[in-house]
Amino acid sequence: MPPLAPGQPPLAILVDYDGTIALTDVGDTIMKAFVAAAVWEELEEAYETGRIGSREIMAREISLLPSDTASVRALAAAQPHDDGFPRFVRRARAAGIPVEIVSDGFGFFIEPAMRRLGIADDVAIVTSRTTFDGAARIEFPNGHPTCFVCGTCKRSRVLAHQAAGRAVVFIGDGESDRYAAGYADFVFAKRSLVRICEGNGWPHARWDSFAELDEWLAGEVRAFAAGTPTVTRQAHEFLCGPELWGPGLLAPPRPFAVSGRAAGPVDRPAGSGPADRAGG
Repeated sequence: MPPLAPGQPPLAILVDYDGTIALTDVGDTIMKAFVAAAVWEELEEAYETGRIGSREIMAREISLLPSDTASVRALAAAQPHDDGFPRFVRRARAAGIPVEIVSDGFGFFIEPAMRRLGIADDVAIVTSRTTFDGAARIEFPNGHPTCFVCGTCKRSRVLAHQAAGRAVVFIGDGESDRYAAGYADFVFAKRSLVRICEGNGWPHARWDSFAELDEWLAGEVRAFAAGTPTVTRQAHEFLCGPELWGPGLLAPPRPFAVSGRAAGPVDRPAGSGPADRAGG
């Protein structure tokens, strides 16, 4: 976690990958190309209805991929990306604002994509670890240690940046972004993430491209210099994880899996105020 240096804006930007930086859902594109539709769609339906979490669906999906990894990698490399993302990242870097990709997906195609975009050294990547050694395997080094619903715990990354003294802006597009959006201080949302934010009353704005987000960021940097930043820290209650659900779950409990809302009020542990919650 980069320390907050004097004079730097107290802001971090966390960005989803599939459907956000990449203009397609790369993982879904791979599954559709290499796995029988009936098999993949059954898994997807189980995930979308909350019967399994993303960690479980990815573990099952990865075992279905072919041993010909060259064709899998080639398909991933062919996916289009938002060409405004590099400029956005460079503007943030120049201002001392960390940009971190947080992806609850297969992950193996993200670093090569950032190299092709020329920004591999400018962004941190937090995702799963997929290896191809005779057979495809996936590990979850950035998962929560006691909550196994997600492959990558985006919540933990939001809370860690907040604990380092930064407000967090999250940029995303879909269901896997729910938990990051629920803890972020502001959200740029499109597609189904708009519905999720609206349904929960989370502060957000719609977005279409990183070109418009680059304009927002330029204005935010100027606002910080003038002492009038628009994004500041917000108070949050727990909405997922072992503090609310208990440890060891593989899927979100109902009714959360259906509604996306906590079942009731949460007793927050001592020392769990917004500045103290480093995630887990």
